[in-house]
Amino acid sequence: MKNLIALALTTTALVTPAFAQDQIEEFRIGILGGENAQDRLNSHECLKGYTEETLGVPVKLFAPADYDGVIQGLLGGTIDMAWLGASGYAKTFLDDPEAVEPVLVKINLDGSYGYHSIGFARKDAGITSLEGLKGKKFGFGDPNSTSGYLIPSIEIPQTTGATMENGDYFGEVVFTGGHEQTIVAVNNGDVDGGVTWADGQGNWEDGFNSGALRKAVDAGLIDMNDLVEIWRSKPIPEGPIVLRKALPQEVKAKMTALVEGMYEADKDCTYNISAGESLGFKPITHDAYVSIVEARKAKSQ
Repeated sequence: MKNLIALALTTTALVTPAFAQDQIEEFRIGILGGENAQDRLNSHECLKGYTEETLGVPVKLFAPADYDGVIQGLLGGTIDMAWLGASGYAKTFLDDPEAVEPVLVKINLDGSYGYHSIGFARKDAGITSLEGLKGKKFGFGDPNSTSGYLIPSIEIPQTTGATMENGDYFGEVVFTGGHEQTIVAVNNGDVDGGVTWADGQGNWEDGFNSGALRKAVDAGLIDMNDLVEIWRSKPIPEGPIVLRKALPQEVKAKMTALVEGMYEADKDCTYNISAGESLGFKPITHDAYVSIVEARKAKSQ
């Protein structure tokens, strides 16, 4: 803890003599959907503690029921920081380019910052590809999810030659509410197949190195041996940690330094907040998400 706090303070010592608590009364962190709310809050408790010591103000964690809850909080100024998916960031940017700024991105064990939308089904269903899902029930996660909706809704029709409308290729297309909900729905047989996110690295039986499948394995929700991968998207840029642009500059600098230094100071906390094994977080800018912004814009037209 002390190493992280020292890093955050040293990094911002020359920014301004004014200290953060002179300008903000609290700091609010939004946690995107993907697993149940209590698990999301628990996994970010360590970040809450570090943030309180770094900024010297109370910190509140928010785990809205859907992605849009975090997005609207950022747009409305009631959430100060969040780790968004690329599509969620694109929506935020398109709604208000001055609302947030991307500062950090999760780095995979191989040094990359990409991940994949993973299509999967139950192994005992005998489905091994998208062809096996024709006429069956397919589950997306959240309309504002990159891997749980935006990218597969673009790339899957390129493979199947059909739209994602009910009855066109899949018998029924539903939104489950989030990544964990999709995983549970497929595992329980409520839907025949679905998509979620993973870095696509490491072992299948572990749920890969990081992502929603890894979190579900860690939580004891699934046995990956009961599931099979049936589709994989092209690489997607990992979503950014964003900060509200209107925050005082020294607050933004302290929080960026805090999270960037987390991997060296507390690998367990890094594991919790990055959904599995990673090399922590490194700087990123808007330029990394231009293609996703354009894809989101085109999808809305």
